[in-house]
Amino acid sequence: MASLEDYVARIEGTCGAEKDVIVVFKYEKRDEAIQQILKRAKLKNTIAGIIFEFVFKNVSFRVYKSGKAIFRSVRNKKELNGLLSALLLGQETPGKTQEPESGT
Repeated sequence: MASLEDYVARIEGTCGAEKDVIVVFKYEKRDEAIQQILKRAKLKNTIAGIIFEFVFKNVSFRVYKSGKAIFRSVRNKKELNGLLSALLLGQETPGKTQEPESGT
């Protein structure tokens, strides 16, 4: 069974007033990771097919074709791991509910 370690090379924090988190996907898995995210998150915008802006569980983030993702305003590592598990592996985290489908 796949795990986050199969997709994620490293996780870095940013400096500044807003605490953003940079997730770097493994080179050999980056295209697969982007496809999984495209399936599960709501695409808000795309720029030249190389930058994708998404929203998932009220968290906005950007994914770059190079294999980096920048998550905005993630509170802690547990929340980040939950988001990544849901996006990449399709696993829901305990206590979290999936966003309702629109039109139902």
